[in-house]
Amino acid sequence: MWIILGLVLGIVVGHTAPSFAVKIKPLADAFLRMISSLVTPLIFSTLVVGIAAHGDDLVTVGRLAVKALIYFEIVSTLAILLGLLMVNAVKPGRGTHIQPNDNVPATNGTITWDGELFKIIPKSFFQAAADGEVLQIVFCALMFAIGLCRVPSRPVRQVMISFLHSLSETMFKVTGLVMNYAPIGIGCSIAATVGKNGLKVLISLGKLVGTLYGTLAIFIIVVLIPVMLIAKIPIKLFFKTVWQPFLLAFTTASSESALPKAMENLEQQMGIPKKIVGFVIPTGYSFNLDGTSLYLSLAAIFCAQATNTHLPVGKQIVLMLTLMLTSKGVAAIPRASFVVLAAALGNFDIPSDALSLILGVDAFMDMARTGVNVMGNCLAAC
Repeated sequence: MWIILGLVLGIVVGHTAPSFAVKIKPLADAFLRMISSLVTPLIFSTLVVGIAAHGDDLVTVGRLAVKALIYFEIVSTLAILLGLLMVNAVKPGRGTHIQPNDNVPATNGTITWDGELFKIIPKSFFQAAADGEVLQIVFCALMFAIGLCRVPSRPVRQVMISFLHSLSETMFKVTGLVMNYAPIGIGCSIAATVGKNGLKVLISLGKLVGTLYGTLAIFIIVVLIPVMLIAKIPIKLFFKTVWQPFLLAFTTASSESALPKAMENLEQQMGIPKKIVGFVIPTGYSFNLDGTSLYLSLAAIFCAQATNTHLPVGKQIVLMLTLMLTSKGVAAIPRASFVVLAAALGNFDIPSDALSLILGVDAFMDMARTGVNVMGNCLAAC
């Protein structure tokens, strides 16, 4: 309730005192920095403990990993397909008529196989931790956990598992302290967003924003809810469990802010085993970005429509395959997917001029896609 109050007050302050609202943005950044500082030890410890809990049974770990990755790929592909279908049906970019500017530099985002490979393998674990590279942290945790499982001496192995288990439990308590500041951080974040962009910007690009929100709602109804029914997951209990993490992600536009609470709620309220939550949630933050995948396909075609760039069906399919690759490992921080979008435009010769138009309302769209990312990730664990 305090978070909802902070959200409402933030909108009011941003609308009535925009200059003041922009100045209090550092108070929102402070909240995100505190959350970011928790992510590396939390992901590393929970993922290692989640795998090491299986002991010598690496076959079970491999089976869990395969099931999770197959689920991630199927659902995120459905999200991309739905985004392409909706943007071609609604055509939110038609009538915008942005004239490409030759003076605008082209987007520098060439995608190469080695570039994608090195997004996974870090030069150093500590550099990956300092940069907040979730996918690289997951890679290091996987290697460390498998190595730990292969240590022949059970007492030696148990010492490290006990230490990391203690670390993960401690980080959850630290998260509880940070969450006391959440209503202030979220209120200031919303105030600054509204103060900088104004409500008029949202109205002027309402068709694009409305298309995204509507498509995300359809995705929840036609994809996520049927998955709940097939897996026999109590729908009412699920939404009650993910409501608070969803609200945190939505208001801060950062998946990181919701990660600790999502893991805690899934264990305590849904009864999901710690070893599953500790494996699926951290890996899902790199591989299971349903909202981001849907947004990228929708926004890329919107830019093509707005700049009168014709993309035949064949090229759209190639675009879909490209986004399936590049959407993996997107940093769980605000506006990270905007960088991936810029790279995709550069690779398909779509003028980057429409990016400035999207940037005006990207904060509002980022909130929705991040919330759906968290919801889809929680469902994957269930």
